[in-house]
Amino acid sequence: MSIQENNLVPVSTSELTLKGFKVYKTDSRLGGYSYSRKDFYKINITTGRFLFNYADRSIETEDTFLFFGNPRIPYSCEPRSENHSGYTCLFTEDFINPNQRSESLMQSPLFRLGGTPIFGVNEDQKIKLTGLFEEMIKEQETEYAFKDELIRNYMSLIIHEALKMQPSENNIKHNNASSRITSVFLELLERQFPVESTDRPLMLRTAQDYAGYLSVHINYLNSAVKEITGKSTSTLISDRVVAEAKALLQHTDWNITEIAYALGFEYPTYFNNFFKKKTGSIPKAVRAGHL
Repeated sequence: MSIQENNLVPVSTSELTLKGFKVYKTDSRLGGYSYSRKDFYKINITTGRFLFNYADRSIETEDTFLFFGNPRIPYSCEPRSENHSGYTCLFTEDFINPNQRSESLMQSPLFRLGGTPIFGVNEDQKIKLTGLFEEMIKEQETEYAFKDELIRNYMSLIIHEALKMQPSENNIKHNNASSRITSVFLELLERQFPVESTDRPLMLRTAQDYAGYLSVHINYLNSAVKEITGKSTSTLISDRVVAEAKALLQHTDWNITEIAYALGFEYPTYFNNFFKKKTGSIPKAVRAGHL
């Protein structure tokens, strides 16, 4: 599978998952690589104006900035300038942390929930950082037996440079802790959908799954979500799964077993019981009524 947007050359997610790393140059004027799924950690340096929506905050960037994306924290960015260029690297947690040696870096404010992922970059810093990205681009094309280790060293240098910088604070909107974690949960919930393939079942199905993925205690997540939405975490998850189940029953030719598996149910019977409890109908009745 590959991902593409804005007519750019897509990054192959299967290749990225296999190798654990991909670095490339970006340029809105010339085209380049693109990806839309947020399954990987991301570090990029870009010159251009953007509006980032990161968890519950909105951050405007100007000139050159360095950004750190965590797949556990929903984010999006909107270009505010016609031209922008820079470098991006995508990587898996296993790639950066094969022997648990970099755990302290991955727990740093650059990637942690509640941290600040965006840094303004001056001209001297830009020259130094883009040089490191260029070295990674050259290295990933070589046959050097230890190139992964060398690339990790370049990435560590970028991370340490960022840790010495002052985080960007342009137009950051802070809410209380309950609002923040609820916002992150709701965006993460919505990001699981739509389900597009029977080969890629839902990764997160329960409130405990979401709490573990966000590295928070289940009781804290449940309390925050209930306070902000008036509904339990499990209810919100179930409601969204039901909505997706109806869409799959009405708009795909997948059989009931395939739909059950795609939605994270081990057996069709569990899915049938769940669906009937939530809707009062069985899945076959919903499909028959749509035909």
